[in-house]
Amino acid sequence: MPLPQEFIEELKARSSIEDVVSSYVSLKRRGRTMVGLCPFHSEKTPSFTVYPDNGSFYCFGCGAGGDIITFIEKIENLDYMEAVRSLAQRAGMAVPESEEDRGLAKLRMRLYALNRDAARFYHRVLLSPQGAVGMEYFSRRALTRQTITHFGLGYAPPSRFALVDYLHQKGYSDQEMIQANTAFSSRNGHAVDRFHDRVMFPIIDLRGNVVAFGGRVLGQGGPKYLNTSDTPIFSKGRNLFALNFAKDTAAQGLILCEGYMDVIALHQAGFQNAVAGLGTALTPEQARLIAHYTGEVIASYDADTAGQRAASRSIPLLRQAGLNVRILVVPDGKDPDEFIRSHGENGHARFQQLLDSCGNDVEYRLQKLKKGIDLKTPDGKIQYLNAAAEVLAALDNEIEREVYAGRLAEEAGIQRAALLQQVQSVRKKKQRRRQKKEFRTFRRQSTGAQDRLNPDKYQNLRAARAEEELLGAILDYPENAAYAAEKLSPEKWITAFNRRVYTLIVGKMKDGKAVGLTDLVDSLSQDEMGKVAGYCARHAGVPAGRPEVDSYIRVLLEENDKQNVRAGSDSDISRYLQELRAQKK
Repeated sequence: MPLPQEFIEELKARSSIEDVVSSYVSLKRRGRTMVGLCPFHSEKTPSFTVYPDNGSFYCFGCGAGGDIITFIEKIENLDYMEAVRSLAQRAGMAVPESEEDRGLAKLRMRLYALNRDAARFYHRVLLSPQGAVGMEYFSRRALTRQTITHFGLGYAPPSRFALVDYLHQKGYSDQEMIQANTAFSSRNGHAVDRFHDRVMFPIIDLRGNVVAFGGRVLGQGGPKYLNTSDTPIFSKGRNLFALNFAKDTAAQGLILCEGYMDVIALHQAGFQNAVAGLGTALTPEQARLIAHYTGEVIASYDADTAGQRAASRSIPLLRQAGLNVRILVVPDGKDPDEFIRSHGENGHARFQQLLDSCGNDVEYRLQKLKKGIDLKTPDGKIQYLNAAAEVLAALDNEIEREVYAGRLAEEAGIQRAALLQQVQSVRKKKQRRRQKKEFRTFRRQSTGAQDRLNPDKYQNLRAARAEEELLGAILDYPENAAYAAEKLSPEKWITAFNRRVYTLIVGKMKDGKAVGLTDLVDSLSQDEMGKVAGYCARHAGVPAGRPEVDSYIRVLLEENDKQNVRAGSDSDISRYLQELRAQKK
């Protein structure tokens, strides 16, 4: 049963989309709208637009769009009911819920509780004689009992049923364990522990819930690290290890590490602003999550080849998220954990020196380019400067390009103007490639090619465009809805997706109320809301009255007639041709 319309209307009335979005995105007013950098994809020019008049948003860059509920769903990685609860709590309202909604909420709460109990189990085992091997490992890594408790570290015993048996005693079912990914189903259908003979690292979200685990193997067999797969309460590409602790000190910048132990060692040494990814390469979502809490990130990856590759891949993502990036290279091939342990009581002071002296990402990349190149030879110098020009061409700040070009020119003994000319040439080539790519994307979108949500568009382009314009005119100007419903039945719509949206609108109009974009959120997915929000965004500020609506309806009726003729008999075709001749007269 859907939520009462009166409740949704009051919730949206109490929840200003401008205020809610502004807590996540820096917005600037532009006439009747507000614009900012999209929080759902990396961009340098603002294409994310908020429309306070109708309570919607739309990004012209990535196509994300919808109402305030859709925004909270996407930005917080929540489902519909969780987003409603979040907004209701903010507005001081109680949510009336159906049995189905309560069931979904209960499932997630059960998984949170299951993970919490699993974390307590692993921690108790670690502190027991059975966990001696795990405690020995943490002792070798110089972790104190206080740090072990602070992070809730634990140990999964060798038995493949230790956690399963414990959770059974706590009342959890095999299915719940499998859904939480703390267990998997064996061939005979029984739940089996996912983690065994591993030291355990609970992953905690920003609300303090244990949502997943990372486990490092101690015995034989791999992989070295095993992490929880995505579940109904966890997405590894949208979370960061220890951000729940680091967010309070993030204003000074976040230290981005490669592994859990690096983060824990840094926190123990007094660097509470350290975080790490979750067993995968840094994602754009994680980069934007970091940017939500700070303007600067210090990437402190391992000194080995894999760590340096990870650093190189992360730099563009972090820069695209608008972050100032610095690179900390630990000397002697050590990782942060090893470095701090090797300096004992002086670990904090020595690591602070590294932090104070680390350069930015441009200096790091330029320094890496020199390796393996003989700068004393003309060929080596040319090779280095051409590669350096590629690095500088990626910088959007002209002053930054000028400064580094001057430094490189002086170092190589050439004119700065010559290097800047090469940089400009590279930038123009990249811009041409980007424009070609954007044009290809635009052409695919405008023709309906590869339209996943409305695949009928490609074969019915004229009709689909009229449908899109009509839906935008109806949702942006609800006074058009009753008129359109009287003139055009849903059966006359050509493409299935747009027909479904129109049918929803007509169905919601039965009680006599006007229907806007925000009234569709309980019936459409996030992607579908984004698509329809795009229809509305094209109409923003452009009046659409009866003449426009009539023109869209006329196109759809004509396209309907064409389709009927194609499927009809010879007499139908003759009659259609006679009607066309009569219209021309």
